[in-house]
Order: sequence, then structure tokens, then C-alpha cells
Amino acid sequence: MKYPKRSQYKHAKSRYRVRNWSEYEAGLQRRGDVTVWLSDAALDAWRAPASGKPGGQRTYADIAIEAALTIRMVFHLPLRQTEGFLRCLADLFEVDLPIPDHTTLSRRLKTLRVTGFRRLATGRPIHLLIDSTGLRIHVGHMQKPPRNRAWRKLHLAVDAASGEIVASDLTARRTHDCTQVPALLEQIPDPIASLSADGAYDTRAVYEAAHERGEGRAVRVLIPPGRDAQLSPQPSAALEERNRNIRSIRELGRREWHTSSGYSQRSMAENTVFRYKTIIGRSMRSRTFDGQRVEVQLASKVLNTMTRLGMPDSYRVA
Repeated sequence: MKYPKRSQYKHAKSRYRVRNWSEYEAGLQRRGDVTVWLSDAALDAWRAPASGKPGGQRTYADIAIEAALTIRMVFHLPLRQTEGFLRCLADLFEVDLPIPDHTTLSRRLKTLRVTGFRRLATGRPIHLLIDSTGLRIHVGHMQKPPRNRAWRKLHLAVDAASGEIVASDLTARRTHDCTQVPALLEQIPDPIASLSADGAYDTRAVYEAAHERGEGRAVRVLIPPGRDAQLSPQPSAALEERNRNIRSIRELGRREWHTSSGYSQRSMAENTVFRYKTIIGRSMRSRTFDGQRVEVQLASKVLNTMTRLGMPDSYRVA
């Protein structure tokens, strides 16, 4: 029997080459750089200011806890090893800096307020890509994970221009993807030019939430409707985008619409999910839901830092 060629399959795997290989390789090397720079402002803000109230006072500010937990996230260290790593850094720099112990890090993780994602000011609206994935949770002292292991659902919003994560959230596994779009958009202060997501987000609430964030501009919403989707007879301004997608798919076909409309760019969000699971990991270490949400926010900031160091500029060759 003669097997078909790979190019004859419906979804043939494409080949890509990287244009900026030297810059990308240098960025990969910088990701392993362990140079630590402590500014005077960071040292002054390390200790929490006195509140003036009687009773126990906080010794460490949020910036100290966030720095320690970020180092833990980058080097995949347990809390006790993180404490030892920070004490070693303080000795090497010869600075009189109090180091939070592992119990303090574990306790403050649940209530830490992580600073928001920083995006370079461009003055242009954002082209947003949204996707979600599952993350395993800690199983405690069980020697063997249960067969139906519990997991959380991670929601990410990615800037199509820079590839950086601009919003993230963590929910229970049974939460529908479409219900988290308004919460993700609230984390983004800039107006939105377009929003791309998969078919799980094809609901009225998503179209309306995107339309409200246009700030007077038309927002292009690229969500593939179901195969039996029907046109809305009296669509609102938000649902007119859905009718537009249905007409285009009927005229061009679904695969051609993916390319001509720009929906294929949503693969960048899937690539971000892959990078998250490859670099950070497929499971979370925190055992409480509040700690897990903070852990996800810190991991997203770590990925953004690595993205700024350099990303490949690839092009398709076959």
C-alpha cells in the first residue's frame, strides 16, 4: 500500500526558519544570566513602613515578598531553598538586609498584591488574543496522584504586537471560558482594536464586552462561529461583527477565512500557553486557591521579562 505524502494530509505540518537567529540566541543566553542588581530605592522599600498601630508589625514590604517569590519561580526552588538563596545573595552583596523565612513567604503568598502588567506606551489600541488551558494543583502528601486529579483553568490575554501577557486569571476547572473575558478586559487600561479567540468564546457577552472597550471605535472580533450558526435578524453593533464572520465563512470557507481575516494570528496565544507549561511548569505548588492565583500572576510577569529579552522572528518556508 502506498501511503500519501505529507503535503496531501488535510493539516500538513509547516516548516519555519528564524530570521533573527543571532539576536534570539543572545536573548536565550540572557535568560540564564544570574546577575542581580539591587537599587537603593529597592533596598529602602524592602522593609515595611511602620503602621503606628499596636501589635505585631510587618517586617517586609510587598516588594520583598514578590522579589523572593519571583526568584523561587524562575529557579524552581522550594521555599526553604529560596530563603537560603536570598541569604547567600545578601552576604555576597554585604548588605544588612532582613531575609523573609519560608513560613513568612508561604503566609504572605496568599494575600500578596502583585503589581499589574506593564506594557510599553505605544498610543495605539491593542490587538488582543485570548486562550485558556488547564494546570494541575498540588496533591499534598499523597504518594500517587489520584486518577481524577483536580486542576484549575488558566486564562491568558496576549498582546499580538509584542507577544506579552497583558491579563491573566485563574478559575475553577468547570468555569466556562467565555465568562472570564470581561474580567480579563478590566485588567487592560488601553482601548482594544481587535479580539481573537476560539469557538468556545462565541457568545453575546464576549462581543458586547469587546465592543464596550473600543471607546467609540469599532472593535474587530474574530471568533469562529459554530457550523450551524445563523445570522441575527436585528443585530446590535456588537453582534454585527458575528454576522460579518458568518457571511465571510460562507463566502470564503472556514480555512480561507482563518488566513484572510487574520484569525490565524491567534496561534501566538497558543504558543504563549506552550511556553508557560514548558518554562514554568504544568502544575502549581501552592495548595490554596488564593496562593495559586498569585503564583499565576508572578509566572506571567516572568514570561513577559523573557519575552522582552528576545523572541524569534520566524517565517514559513514549506
